[in-house]
Amino acid sequence: MIRDEIRALAAKALETAQAAGALPAFAAPEVKLEHPARIEHGDFSANLPLRVQGLARMKAIEVAEVLRAHVGAHPAVTEVRVAPPGFLNFYLDARWLASQTEGIIAAGPAYASNNIGVGKKLQLEYVSANPTGPVHVGNGRGAAIGSTLALVLAAAGYEVQQEYYINDAGTQIAVFTRTLYARYQQLFGREVNIPENGYPGAYMVEIAQTIKDEAGDRYLRTVGEEPDSALGDEGIRRMVDQIREDLGMLRVQYDRWYNERSLYAENAAYPAAMQILRANGQVVERDGATWFASSQLGESKDNVLIRSDGQPTYFASDVAYHYDKFVARGFDRVIDIWGADHQGHVSRVKAAVTAVGADGDNLDVLLYQLVTLKRGAEVVPLSKRAGEIVTLRDVVTEVGADAARFFFLTPSANSTMEFDLELAKQQSDENPVYYVQYAHARIASILARAAEVGASSTGADTALLVHEAEQTLLRRLLLLPEVVETVAETLEVQHLPAYASGLAQAFHAFYTQCRVITDDAALTSARLRLLEATQIVLARTLSLMGIAAPESM
Repeated sequence: MIRDEIRALAAKALETAQAAGALPAFAAPEVKLEHPARIEHGDFSANLPLRVQGLARMKAIEVAEVLRAHVGAHPAVTEVRVAPPGFLNFYLDARWLASQTEGIIAAGPAYASNNIGVGKKLQLEYVSANPTGPVHVGNGRGAAIGSTLALVLAAAGYEVQQEYYINDAGTQIAVFTRTLYARYQQLFGREVNIPENGYPGAYMVEIAQTIKDEAGDRYLRTVGEEPDSALGDEGIRRMVDQIREDLGMLRVQYDRWYNERSLYAENAAYPAAMQILRANGQVVERDGATWFASSQLGESKDNVLIRSDGQPTYFASDVAYHYDKFVARGFDRVIDIWGADHQGHVSRVKAAVTAVGADGDNLDVLLYQLVTLKRGAEVVPLSKRAGEIVTLRDVVTEVGADAARFFFLTPSANSTMEFDLELAKQQSDENPVYYVQYAHARIASILARAAEVGASSTGADTALLVHEAEQTLLRRLLLLPEVVETVAETLEVQHLPAYASGLAQAFHAFYTQCRVITDDAALTSARLRLLEATQIVLARTLSLMGIAAPESM
C-alpha cells in the first residue's frame, strides 16, 4: 500500500536527519499517518514532528522543516509540505495516481487482499441462537457482521472456519420439548396447556402439525406422562433446518454446525476440560456445587460449573466448547460474536480459556447492540413474550438480502441501530445500498455502450486522467486496501459500507462532470480504463459485504 511506503519514507527521513546530525539521536516512534479532511492539506499527513519535539528539544515546526528536507524521492510523491503547528503533509503525483488503474485491473477480484493472517487458523462463531425458535431480526445483525468478517479475514490471509453452536442441551430444550408435546397433543383433541415459560409462538403449532402429518400418533403417550425425548429431538432438528434456511436467505453459510451435546460424550471436550481444571487446582467444591476458581485468575468472583443437582451450567458448556476450539482443534485465534446482553460473560470465558491451557488474549468477543425496526417514523413493535416476534425471514423477504446486509453493517456494532424498512426498499439515492449498486450497474451500462460503438480501453494513456473528478475517484480506489486492513485488525465492519458510499459518491460526481464516450478517442479510452478499475473495486467492496454487484437495475 502507498500508505505504508509513505510511512517508511517519513521514518527514513528521521533516520537520515539523525545520521546527518540535523536532529539528535533518540528512539524513533512508530510513524502514524492520517488522511487530511481537505485535499489542499495533502493526501497523507504525519504528526511525527509533534510527537518528537520534546525528544529533539526543538519546536515541532522546526522538526518538520528538518524532516521535509530529508525526505527521499518517491515516484508517487510530488511534494512534501510543512503545516503548523508541526505536520508533514505528502501530496500524491497525478500521473502516478492515474497509473494505478493498471494495478487494480491486474489484481481483479483479489484487489485489496493482504497477508496479515497467513498461516493462522481462525474460528468465527456467531448467531448460535437457541434452536427453540426462528432467528429474529436482532440475530440478523450478528449474522451480517459475522459473515462479513469471515470474508474480510479470508481476504487478509486467515484460514477461516465459520461455526454455528447449537444449544441442544439443557433446560430450554426440555421446555421446548414439553411445549411441542402440548401442541402435538392439542392436534389430537386433548385439552392441555403449554407449560409455564413455554414457547407460545405459532411456529410451534406448525412444527407439531408437520410431525403429526408425517408420524401420526407415534409420539402420543398416556395423558399425564412426560413426552418422548425423541419428539424433542425431531422438533430441534426441524428448527435447526429452518434456522439454516433463514440464514441462507441472508447469504450466511457455515462450515460447521456444532452440537452442544457432543461436548458431553465420553472422552469429549467437557470431561477433558474438567480434568485440566481439577489438575490445576482451579475447581473447588462449595455449597454442594462445583465452582471454577476464577477469582484466582483476577475475576471478582468464582463461577458455578456444576449445580448441586449434578447438572453442568451454561458456563461449563462454554468452558468445554472453548477448550475444544483452542486445544482440541488447534485454532490460533477465535472470534465470538454475541449480543450485548452477554457483556458480563466475556472476562470469565477469557479466564477459562487461559485455565484450560490456551491464551485468553487469543479470544476476541465482539458484542453488538439491539435493532429497532421502523417504517419511516413509526416503530414496528416486537413482542417476543407474546410469540409475535419479527423474524429475520420477515425482514429479508420484505427488503431483500442486499439491503438487509448493508443496513445491518452500517452502524458500529456497539451502537443501537434503527432499521428503516421503507428506506431499505426505496429505489432512490436516499437508499445507500441502491446508491452503491446503481454505481456498479451504471458502469456496466457505459462499458456495454462503449462496446456497441467500438470504443475500447486498449492501449489507454491513463496520464490523461487529470480532471479533478478523475483524481478524486482514483484516490478513492486506492483506499480499499487500507479499509480491508482496518476491518481485519479492528473487527469494525462499518468501515466497508462507509467506504462503499464514498466511492459511489466519487463515481457519480465523475459521471456528472466527465463524459466518458466522446469524440476524443484517447480520452475516451483512458476514461473507460478508469471505469474498468472502478467497477472492480465496487464489486470487490460489495462482495466483501456479501452483497451483489448488479449489471443492471
